[in-house]
Amino acid sequence: MAIPEPQLERWARHIEAQNAQYAHYSIRTALEEYTEWPNGVKYEVYLQGSYRNDTNIRGDSDVDLVVQLNSTFRNNLTDEQKRRFGFTAASYRWEDFRNDVLRALREYYGSDRVQEGKKSLKVRTSYLPADVVVCLQYRHYPSNPSDKNDFVEGMTFYVLAENRWVINYPKLHYKNGVKKNQSTDGKYKRTVRMFKNARTYLIERGKIPKDLAPSYFLECFLYNVPDSKYTGSFRDIFLNVLKWLIENHTKWSSFMCQNRQDPLFNSSPEQWSEDLAVKFIEAMVNLWENWG
Repeated sequence: MAIPEPQLERWARHIEAQNAQYAHYSIRTALEEYTEWPNGVKYEVYLQGSYRNDTNIRGDSDVDLVVQLNSTFRNNLTDEQKRRFGFTAASYRWEDFRNDVLRALREYYGSDRVQEGKKSLKVRTSYLPADVVVCLQYRHYPSNPSDKNDFVEGMTFYVLAENRWVINYPKLHYKNGVKKNQSTDGKYKRTVRMFKNARTYLIERGKIPKDLAPSYFLECFLYNVPDSKYTGSFRDIFLNVLKWLIENHTKWSSFMCQNRQDPLFNSSPEQWSEDLAVKFIEAMVNLWENWG
């Protein structure tokens, strides 16, 4: 028995995220009230993740926030290209910025409400817990740039425990998701929520492990499905998306993340495994065929 349309419609519904905005404003206020910023420091604070992208569902408790330093940045230029553009080494670095952000948050919330995580600072605001990623602006230039402003903006931060830099493009992820949602008459983000809720339904019943299909990877996976599959009823969309992904399994290696900068599948911690994606598809097919 296939999943009933009313169930899929409930899974696809948007959930208001007012508390996420309040948490965002709270973090921003904490940083604005900090009085020890060095001269010339320019930063911005913005939401990322499911709350920013309107794909949040019941159970998405933590809000993801980026605190990005823009007066210092990293890039992919050669030393010669940096000299040509007049770029010099920064005196205020990522670790300095992170220390200032950490002090600002602890002064505002109290040390007991701000903890250091592996990739983010964990802050217990009065609204929602917040994962705060402290980062630098990242500028990805073409191989032979002629203009120092000819770059794609991302963000980057250092993972101390792993001795490596992580690069991501949350603004592009958001922008491309908005475009796809518009080109599918609002069905794309509803479909993301529908599949996320179906995944959660299986997790809660012990059918699949919690880490099988993280939300970011799942959203990027569905981003690669053609717009033409996001038409009809929710039952039509659920089935057509599954069919297309199964029939085009050989194309998965060419799938891109929603930011259109990184391959979705590979071996880095910021990429998904095709084996896990296969298991996720199998679980969705079983759910469809054995509902009720």
